[in-house]
Amino acid sequence: MATTALGGTPVSTIGDLPAQGTTAPSFELLGSDFSTVTHQAGTRTVLNIFPSVDTGVCAASVKKFNEIAASLENTTVVCVSNDLPFAQARFCGAEGIDGVTAASAFRSTFGDDYGVRLVDGKFEGLLARSVVVLDTDGTVIHSQLVPEIGQEPDYDAAVASLS
Repeated sequence: MATTALGGTPVSTIGDLPAQGTTAPSFELLGSDFSTVTHQAGTRTVLNIFPSVDTGVCAASVKKFNEIAASLENTTVVCVSNDLPFAQARFCGAEGIDGVTAASAFRSTFGDDYGVRLVDGKFEGLLARSVVVLDTDGTVIHSQLVPEIGQEPDYDAAVASLS
């Protein structure tokens, strides 16, 4: 169990993020078009994990990673929340988001497998803001549980891990 905060109040996750140097758990998420989204062997993956695309900081992180994605070679950025695919498609369409893959964890064990499902507080059941970066073999090369859910992740550290 790990701890982050929501509005300064500590909240707990179901577990811990996968550690750097370990093989990340496999995942199967739903794309905004209900297609299956997984880690593709041979491609690096940045998992931008957050509570809901309908909050300001979450929306900002999707927009920022959308900008960053264009400069990343052999890398897929997957923005993961428990939002329904309909909400993700609406947001991405309205904001012109096309450089990242929106993926819903609402039908999967992703939140538990990655240790990011919130188990208390008003966001209980949603995913804690975090970033996990996988190399081409699915090994974790960077992970960050953001200390305050209302804070954006460390984009620079995530990108630097890909160098």
